[in-house]
Amino acid sequence: MMTSRERVQRAIKFKKPDRIPLGTMPPGYPTDLHSVGVSQDQNWQPKTKTDLQYEDEFGCIWTKLLGDQTKGQVTFNPLSDFSKLDDYKFPDYTNPARYAGARAAVQKNTEDKFVLAHVPLSLIHRLEYLRGHEAAWMDPYEHPEELRRLLHRLSDIAIDAIDRFADMGAHGIMSCDDWGLQDRPMISPAMFAEFWKPAYQRVYRHAHRRGMLTLLHSCGNIADLLDYFIEAELDVIQMDQQENMGLDNLAARFGGRLCFWCPVDIQQTMIRGTVADVRAYARRLMDTLGKFNGGFMAQWYASPQAVQHTEEKIKAMCDEFVRYGGGFYSKQ
Repeated sequence: MMTSRERVQRAIKFKKPDRIPLGTMPPGYPTDLHSVGVSQDQNWQPKTKTDLQYEDEFGCIWTKLLGDQTKGQVTFNPLSDFSKLDDYKFPDYTNPARYAGARAAVQKNTEDKFVLAHVPLSLIHRLEYLRGHEAAWMDPYEHPEELRRLLHRLSDIAIDAIDRFADMGAHGIMSCDDWGLQDRPMISPAMFAEFWKPAYQRVYRHAHRRGMLTLLHSCGNIADLLDYFIEAELDVIQMDQQENMGLDNLAARFGGRLCFWCPVDIQQTMIRGTVADVRAYARRLMDTLGKFNGGFMAQWYASPQAVQHTEEKIKAMCDEFVRYGGGFYSKQ
C-alpha cells in the first residue's frame, strides 16, 4: 500500500501508482492531498473596505453590486499607467508570518499526504487587475518591455512563496490562470510563447530545483497552449472541461507528457448527461488519460450549486473514481 504522497507523485511521473489518486473530493470521500496556502499580511490595512467595495493587497479596488455573492469586479487598476511601475510597491511574500498557518498544517500531515501549496502565481488575471482588461491584452503590442518587467516581478512573488513552502516540506505548487475560451485560447500560441511561457518556466524551474512538482488550473480550450506549458516544465494541468478539446485528442497529443487532473466535464456531461452517462465518462477519463502508467488524478467541482450539478450525479462520479479507480492499475 502506497502513501498518498507516493501515489500522487507516481501518477504525475508516470511510474504506476497503486490506484487513481483522488484530489479535492466532497465530504465523506477520501483525498490524497493536503492543501496549504499563504495568509494575508497582518501588517497591511486596506484603504477601502465596505460591504460593496474593498482594496486587495496589490492596491486593486474591487466593487460588487448589492446582493452579489461573487467577489465583484476590479474597478481601479493601480498600474493603469506603466510610468507608475518603478515606484509601485508589491506585496511582501517573504514575511514569515504569512506562512504560520501553513507550517502548522504541514506538521499535522501525519498520514503522509501530498502537500499542495497554493502560491500567488497569476500571470494573466493579476495582470488584468493591475493594468485593466484592455490594457493587459494590448501590452504585448504597445508596451512589450514593460510587460516583460511586470511578468518578471510577478514571478518573483511566486518564487518567494515557493522558497518558504519548500523549506516547510511541501511537495507541489498550485496556481490558477484561465487561458481558454470555449473553442480556442484567449491569445495566440505564438504570443503566449513569447511573453508568458518564459515567466512560467522561470517559476516552474525554480520549483523543480526546490524539489516540488508544478500544478496549474486553467479553464477553456487550451489544447494549443499545452505544449508550451510542458516546455515550461508544468507537470499537472487541472482542467474542469475536456469535451471541448476531446479526450482522445488530449491523450494523443499530451498523454505520457502531462498529467491531467479532472472531474467529469462540468459544462457538458455533468449537466446534460444521465447518471449512467456520468459514470461512463468518469471511467473514460481514467481509461483515456490514465493509461500511461499514470497521468490522471480525479477531482470534483467544489462549487456544484453554481453550475447546477445534482447530488446524484456528483455521487455517481465520485463513486466511480473510488471504485473503478481503486482497481485501475491492478488490471494493467
